[in-house]
Amino acid sequence: MKEYERKQLLERVEREGATVGATIPETIDVQGEELNLREFVFEIKRRDTIPAGERDRVDEAKKNLRRERLQRRQRLEEGDITYDEGEDLVAAVVGIDRALNALESLGPTDLERESEAQEAADQKRWVSFLKQALGREDASSRGRL
Repeated sequence: MKEYERKQLLERVEREGATVGATIPETIDVQGEELNLREFVFEIKRRDTIPAGERDRVDEAKKNLRRERLQRRQRLEEGDITYDEGEDLVAAVVGIDRALNALESLGPTDLERESEAQEAADQKRWVSFLKQALGREDASSRGRL
């Protein structure tokens, strides 16, 4: 593959919105195991929340998908491959990104953790408001509590 072709393929992988209209692959080989990726994502997305027992399974799947995405992208970037193989890698990476986006968009299942995160965010907003109201916020203190 020519270098400019490789750059075009890499640009397609990194393009914002690359996953728009992309389909999640039916199956994918992840870390040596075949995963029915589309079925897995749709099974998880059907639920409003992920049960506590499934959270570990989903987190492990996301971790493995990220690792697989990185390996395929590196192969695209550095590998001695043909343009057609590069096209296949781009489709696989974009499909993995689509699956990851779907899994990442799931709402939190741990209500206590969600409540704590909300409370921390409220406290940050309150402290920021007080600093601003009292005139103690300047350029050096922005973003810090």
